[in-house]
Amino acid sequence: MLDLVIKGGTVVTAGSLGVCDIGVQGGQIVQIGGEMHGRHELDARQKYVFPGGVDVHVHLSPPSAPTPGVEQWVDDFYSGSLAAIAGGVTTIGNMTFQWAGETPRDALARDMAAAGQNAAVDYILHPVLNIPTPPALAQIPELAAEGHTSFKIFLVTPTFDAHVADYLRAMQLAASNGVLTMLHCEDGALIGCLCRELLSQGRRALSYYPDSRPDYTELVATERAIGMARATGAPIYVVHLSSAVALASSRRARANGVPVYVETRPLYLYLTRELLAQPDGAKYTGAPPLREPEDQRLLWLGLNNGDIQCLCTDHAPWSLHQKLDPALDITAIRAGVAELETLMPMLFSEGVRKGRISLSRFVELTSTNAARLFGMYPQKGTIAVGSDADLVIWDAEVRRTIDGAAMQSNAGYSPYDGREVQGWPTHTISRGEVVLEEGAVTARRGRGRWVRRGPTMRL
Repeated sequence: MLDLVIKGGTVVTAGSLGVCDIGVQGGQIVQIGGEMHGRHELDARQKYVFPGGVDVHVHLSPPSAPTPGVEQWVDDFYSGSLAAIAGGVTTIGNMTFQWAGETPRDALARDMAAAGQNAAVDYILHPVLNIPTPPALAQIPELAAEGHTSFKIFLVTPTFDAHVADYLRAMQLAASNGVLTMLHCEDGALIGCLCRELLSQGRRALSYYPDSRPDYTELVATERAIGMARATGAPIYVVHLSSAVALASSRRARANGVPVYVETRPLYLYLTRELLAQPDGAKYTGAPPLREPEDQRLLWLGLNNGDIQCLCTDHAPWSLHQKLDPALDITAIRAGVAELETLMPMLFSEGVRKGRISLSRFVELTSTNAARLFGMYPQKGTIAVGSDADLVIWDAEVRRTIDGAAMQSNAGYSPYDGREVQGWPTHTISRGEVVLEEGAVTARRGRGRWVRRGPTMRL
């Protein structure tokens, strides 16, 4: 007698589709197809069964030490992982910033403790390499050996240019230790110049935010990241790519053998820049900003043809009150929105239901590719004997109207409020435990586990 049997669902992976039963024992998949019985059985007839979502780009811990009067993101490891569960995501990857005086190891220890006490889904942590000091560089191979096989660099920071040689050394170490380098590709120097010019013209309002970060500021940084990958041999992962020109640059580099992988985020697939001119336009701000309809069209094409490998959220929500603070301007924004709960439903509704992507591509974009790139496959990202029983039972016919106030995130709103979507999870299963059942999230605080990772896998 197995712990759990999922009966009669249409099982979808990146490479296969078919109706079969799935047997779960001890948190893992132990049988696919054939005769089986379980102490707990779920009827998945007329529904899809997908691998649990893998969102490797979330912000559920503060970027700096809490300071009185300084606003922070509103979700933490608990509320964020409840939002993940409600949307079918079973593994999250948190950006772990070094606070003042910390090394990457110090920062990881702090977030490991917080996640261990609070996360309700499994998690990985990406140390952010704020300044590539000698002690920080020395820790890259050590941390890789311990299962932390990624780190993140922000090209947009004012300090980046002064430390390029050291960042190159970090990427050399990444290349020789199976580590994936994540890069936020916006050019900080260009953005600074454009902001000063706009301010001198009195164009301070957030409606001018896209003009302060036009697509060429992303292109320049993306080209630079590609050059760094060429110089070091390191595989790179461009986070939240937003523009057609940056996507074309990445495509050319991959065609020439550079191991560059691209993530985009939902915000750029469903919203465009004219929203920022509305009175409440600040609630749509992200970094990079929203782009033009043509950028959006080409991002969808990239999702379908493989130029974009992953769709992740950059979930870093603020409350609506925080986002609409009248003191904010083009130089002081609160970038980030709540998207964990809507990641998979929105892509299914706008992508699969509308014929823009296939079911298998849906699974690749939301689960399998991220698991491969971040050293978790086949433990995560697929439905196979021996894999973790991270599964989502999906009703493709149900219709929901998005209401951020009723969702699990503490943000209290969604950038997609009022939109009707078709397709939503009925059950989310994390390591064999049913943590979402017919709309009710039942996961306990702290049940999530850290995932020890292997080297990055090339796609």
